[in-house]
Amino acid sequence: MTTLNLEPALRVMSAKQIRSIVGVEDTPQIALWAGAVSSGKTIASLLAFFIQVAAAPDHGLIVIVGRTLQTIERNIIEPLESSHLFGWLGTLIKHTPGSTTAVILGRTVHLIGANDVRAEGRIRGSTIALAYVDEATLIPQSFWMMLLSRLRVRGARLLATTNPDGPGHWLRKDFILKAGEVGARHWHFTLDDNPSLTRDYVDRLKAQYVGLWHRRFIKGEWCLAQGAVYDMWDSDRHVVEKIPPIVRWVAAGADYGTVNPFHAGLLGLGQDGRLYLTHEWRYDSKRELRSLTDAEYSVRFRGWLNGVDIGGGTRGVQPDYVVIDPSAASFRVQLKDHGLNSVLGKNEVVPGIRTVASLLATDLLKISADCPEIINEFPGYSWDDKKAEKGDDEPVKAEDHGLDMIRYIVHTTQSTWRNHLRERVLVAA
Repeated sequence: MTTLNLEPALRVMSAKQIRSIVGVEDTPQIALWAGAVSSGKTIASLLAFFIQVAAAPDHGLIVIVGRTLQTIERNIIEPLESSHLFGWLGTLIKHTPGSTTAVILGRTVHLIGANDVRAEGRIRGSTIALAYVDEATLIPQSFWMMLLSRLRVRGARLLATTNPDGPGHWLRKDFILKAGEVGARHWHFTLDDNPSLTRDYVDRLKAQYVGLWHRRFIKGEWCLAQGAVYDMWDSDRHVVEKIPPIVRWVAAGADYGTVNPFHAGLLGLGQDGRLYLTHEWRYDSKRELRSLTDAEYSVRFRGWLNGVDIGGGTRGVQPDYVVIDPSAASFRVQLKDHGLNSVLGKNEVVPGIRTVASLLATDLLKISADCPEIINEFPGYSWDDKKAEKGDDEPVKAEDHGLDMIRYIVHTTQSTWRNHLRERVLVAA
């Protein structure tokens, strides 16, 4: 067993963080940290994980679980390695980026991505002594249950963190509300539980997370997704008549439709440090009484892109990315045949909506008045109440083609624009 001197790390912890770390020892099997973003729950849980690794029996695997290997590295491994957060403890971690294992306190720790139901096969048959789960509400329930069944070593534990979701989510119903019955212990965190945050940072977080996400990620509430998706939308505030000089054409994108409308748009980074949807093109087969083939869409899309008026007598742009509806793989192939390379958009609906909402809330995304179709879609875009009651966050699928398009191009190209905005935003947290 490795002996750890934790006094330097504990010295900067809040009373609630310390209580949760110490409380793991009295937890029968499942320790859950839930609550607001940046509330200190992850740091407390990671220090508790360090302690558990040091005390773990020699037999049985140690695993860290997240949606993907990349999120595990970003959310878990990098903070663990940070000398700023953990001092000398970070030197006791060895990990090569891209590797599915790490060495922590001399123990091999397996890093497991679990973003769909097939992931449970990765641990089937294993004997696990210690597990850490990042963002547990995003893990498939079948994987979670399989993971619990693998905790077969005497004293085995599962540590997990999460932001709140809907009140009907299985993690809340079956484990938080029934903690005593299922061998779990739960700690709820708010922003005030993290002593390291400055007032400016807290104010910025509160400005970025609005509507549904303010209630969940700032107040830490398990609440329903209901009402308008973009309830911060204000046409007087977000629609502009004049676009400033564009210093970088970030992306063109398209939501593909044959029976439904095909909606394309162009995103630029303004000289003022904001993103602008500057142009749109829409083809509605119902309105035109004729559907187009992939080849015809390719010709018209490329013609539109090459002909957009960007001022000063100049037409046409070559954006950094062309982002295509992820369901339109055949259209992407057609574009390539016509000499235009593209990428399939990230179809992470709720995270994508959150990215767009955060930019709107902080006045870092504006829509040109020359894009009336997408402007008309914003006010009516609503959460599906029936789906919400079942625990699913999904918008109503109606009149959303322009909004899907802007979600694809904004969310997919974050690495291109994120560090160039007037204010750096943390929309991917």
